[in-house]
Amino acid sequence: MVARVWSLMRFLIKGSVAGGAVYLVYDQELLGPSDKSQAALQKAGEVVPPAMYQFSQYVCQQTGLQIPQLPAPPKIDFPIRDSWNAGIMTVMSALSVAPSKVREYSKEGWEYVKARTK
Repeated sequence: MVARVWSLMRFLIKGSVAGGAVYLVYDQELLGPSDKSQAALQKAGEVVPPAMYQFSQYVCQQTGLQIPQLPAPPKIDFPIRDSWNAGIMTVMSALSVAPSKVREYSKEGWEYVKARTK
């Protein structure tokens, strides 16, 4: 019975974290223009570490548990706008040529199989 309760608690916590992440992405418009995404990432880098420390202190006070200090998050010093746009362009380019590449590779494979069966 206790194992089922812990399983349910883990599921609820994971669902809450996932729901919070989806809400945050929607609320901060992270899937919008890259300028807003970069500003939101910068804001998160400033706000999240103190919030995590404060939350861990609260949990320690309420439960009596000792949570070790988390390491500092890595600093990201590259323009996300360029990487985001390059990544999207690469993915879209690959998707646009996929049908012709599939046809080309299928033809090559068929020719290979025909040559081997003769």
